[in-house]
Amino acid sequence: MSSQDDGVSRRTFLGAAGGAAVTVGLAGCSGTDDGSDGSDGGDGSDGSDALLRYGRGSHSSTLDFQNSTSGEVAKVTEQIYDTLINFEPGESTLTDGLASDYSLDGQTASLTLKEGVTFHNGEEFTAQDFVATYRRFVDSEYEYYAGDDYVSAYGPFTLGSWIDDIQVDGDYEMTIQLTQTYAPFLRNLAMFAAAVHSEAAIEEFGTDLSENAVGTGPFELDTLDDTNEQIRLTAYDDYWGDGPQVDEVVFVTVGENSTRAQSLASGELDVIDGIGAQSSQQVSNADGVELVRTDGINVGYMAFNITAVEEFQDRRVRQAISHAIDTEAIVEQIYSGFATEASQPLPPNVLGHNDDIDPYEYDPERAQSLLEEAGYGDGFSFELATFQNPRGYNPSPIQTAETVSSNLGEVGIDVEINQQSFSPFLEYTAQGRHDACFLGWYTDNADPDNFAYVLLHPQVDEGELSDGQDWVSFDAEGYNTSNRASWANQEYMDLVEEAQRTTAESDRAALYNEAMRIAHDEAPWVYLDYAEELRGVADRVSGFQIAAISGPYLNLVSLE
Repeated sequence: MSSQDDGVSRRTFLGAAGGAAVTVGLAGCSGTDDGSDGSDGGDGSDGSDALLRYGRGSHSSTLDFQNSTSGEVAKVTEQIYDTLINFEPGESTLTDGLASDYSLDGQTASLTLKEGVTFHNGEEFTAQDFVATYRRFVDSEYEYYAGDDYVSAYGPFTLGSWIDDIQVDGDYEMTIQLTQTYAPFLRNLAMFAAAVHSEAAIEEFGTDLSENAVGTGPFELDTLDDTNEQIRLTAYDDYWGDGPQVDEVVFVTVGENSTRAQSLASGELDVIDGIGAQSSQQVSNADGVELVRTDGINVGYMAFNITAVEEFQDRRVRQAISHAIDTEAIVEQIYSGFATEASQPLPPNVLGHNDDIDPYEYDPERAQSLLEEAGYGDGFSFELATFQNPRGYNPSPIQTAETVSSNLGEVGIDVEINQQSFSPFLEYTAQGRHDACFLGWYTDNADPDNFAYVLLHPQVDEGELSDGQDWVSFDAEGYNTSNRASWANQEYMDLVEEAQRTTAESDRAALYNEAMRIAHDEAPWVYLDYAEELRGVADRVSGFQIAAISGPYLNLVSLE
């Protein structure tokens, strides 16, 4: 999709080649010695002359946040772009972003925007930039609409399904009329997919904003190097917020998590993520680095593609498989206790999690009995698609897949494992080509709607649904491909939709409690885990904070 820009000739940098070493160009990058605490007010010139090296397992194939649902993309784009509303670093509370004031009253959101904010192209940020960004994402009648085949599934559930009209009063006042009362709307404005493009850049570059990224964020794009799977950002001197405290950030792709951990320990990288059980021990045992842990807001699961596999259309089969997989062993042994067993789509630290629901007990005998009841006592076969590199919600995907295959083999179900790198895997499963697949979800906004609606509501017109059938085809018009299970349970859908229109937290919690009961009992997923967030951080790094929502906040990081 994207290629190298002219910036690659200014500073060359190389990817990991074979062994444990990662080679990154370090010209002109010495450590800071000014004792800055990271609160310079945003002049971007604190005297530091440093390169922060961030190692991860997968490359971002696009830097257009409207063209992806990947958290790997968000890691980079949130350094380049800003949203109207932010999350406090490391917290789920909202704070100012490009908007200095904001409120939601019924179906009306009112926002006052910051003045004096500039894009990386020198253009001043105004309300019209948000309007153009919104229309590019969801308005097919807009001259610069990016196109149905280009925009991601985030368009409808972030903005498009909820915004009826945007009224602009001058450059800095904006009123958004919603299609209905929608409780999470302000949180949606803080999601990475609701960041703001420059209207001038939209008009100039169209769908080429990946390699011509123009934001208001603390860093601007220098080089998108798809060949070596590296991305280099440079500090934006006129950033309106705090920092940045380093001159450059380079995102380095190192596919093997053990190699990534070794590169951190040897001083070749400063921060790493995508840490598995083995690599976490490498980090813990190394000198000069720290394994940083915090509770995540996520869920890991195995989704049944109900429309694709006849056996999965019987909930007893789905329940049987849930009983046949030893999720406790997966969490305790494979994930080394860095996670807890999941029981439902909502994590424990999200409003509406049902505390009365327990994980499916590992019970092969019960599994066999359910299979026999359903008429599949002799077993059947299916393909399990998985990504190869670790994710926070599944730090050892291949070993997990092998365990699932072994567990299900004990009850006569044959599992063929199809492992792929992450980007092709996402495309494969978004097209509904899988029988079952591993996936997981990091929250975008810490609202229950971001799990319950986004992941398990088909979002199609009622005419696409069939009476007495709790699944719908991926080919249905408007289908929400984030629902990898193709599940369409009407009772569940009604509860989730009512919760969207409900503003009182206690009432919302009760609705989600019941929705979670249905999701547990109907088992469109095998609920695997709620994972901790793990990062490896070098001692020379100051100010790094794990962000369970959004982030990482690399503008707050300095190097000693």
